[in-house]
Amino acid sequence: MRKISIISFLVTIIFICVSWINHSNTTPIKFIVPKGWPQPKYDFKNNPLTKEGFELGRKLFYDGILSKDGNFACATCHQQFAAFATFDHNLSHGFNNSLTSRNAPALQNLAWQKEFMWDGGIAHLDLQPLAPITAQNEMGETIENIIQKLKADSEYRKIFKQVFGEDNINTQKVMKALSQFMLLLVSNNSKYDKVMRGEANFILPEQLGYEIFKKKCVNCHTEPFFTDFSYRNVGLTLDEVAKDYGRMKITNNKSDSLKFRVPSLRNVAYTAPYGHDGRFFSLMNVFEHYRKNMIVSNTTDSLLQHKMPLSNYEIGQLTAFLYTLTDSSFLTDKRFAPPGYNITPNFIHIH
Repeated sequence: MRKISIISFLVTIIFICVSWINHSNTTPIKFIVPKGWPQPKYDFKNNPLTKEGFELGRKLFYDGILSKDGNFACATCHQQFAAFATFDHNLSHGFNNSLTSRNAPALQNLAWQKEFMWDGGIAHLDLQPLAPITAQNEMGETIENIIQKLKADSEYRKIFKQVFGEDNINTQKVMKALSQFMLLLVSNNSKYDKVMRGEANFILPEQLGYEIFKKKCVNCHTEPFFTDFSYRNVGLTLDEVAKDYGRMKITNNKSDSLKFRVPSLRNVAYTAPYGHDGRFFSLMNVFEHYRKNMIVSNTTDSLLQHKMPLSNYEIGQLTAFLYTLTDSSFLTDKRFAPPGYNITPNFIHIH
């Protein structure tokens, strides 16, 4: 018995060593916090970034294998050229000719976000993909089926073994790989960012717009993320068909009725239509809402109880400033393009 125990112990040690050797074949990546930005909310200790883990996440992000019929990938609704939002559609198409119930939000700077979805209903990035994957009007799949499909794919088994040191594919590993891809979707190279770094200058309308922005918008759209990540009622009317009460659905608190997360304004010129249900098809629609069309009630945000007085002149200057938040390098970065581009990501590796 003792001999068998010793043999079992040695086999276990060998297995652990082999797994460690396989896992050590990965190339660590250092997550760079832009100068002047706070530390991320995401705990990288529980999911260390590697080049191979990022590439696995990218492959999964663009693969319809995560949906029931193979036709819908994460990238179907989150398109890079639209800052990983859905271009020109208020709602996205999902499984079985369905439509999503909300407008697909842009995916950028997620490492600093501690809650996800328009209502904050998911409290960790590693869990967020489960919602669209299992929603019948989005990807319509079950986690069990996804794991079976991935296990049946020899290429995926090989990649998972390289990334995680073993070819046992499970939900946690799939989610962590997707997180590694999404965590590196950092947008911080717009003209605004270059001006803040002293590398460029605003032209006059942009500078005037920035001054107006700091007086009228910055309380909710706080720099550098251009959101304070809060949930606010901005005087919207309830869609009687969707009956989406926003944050109240999560908290069951009536004071949270029609509160939705404040969206980031980064790359706002490319993320139309706007709002949780995409009801605003242009920036002008948004400005008109705030200065004329708000429905003010006792649950409307205290900052907007008198709407937001905006002249045509101010709207023009604000628009000029908002265009400076476009990060063209982010929208065209080949690191975040589909795997078929066969590029080598230019990350900072830890040696």
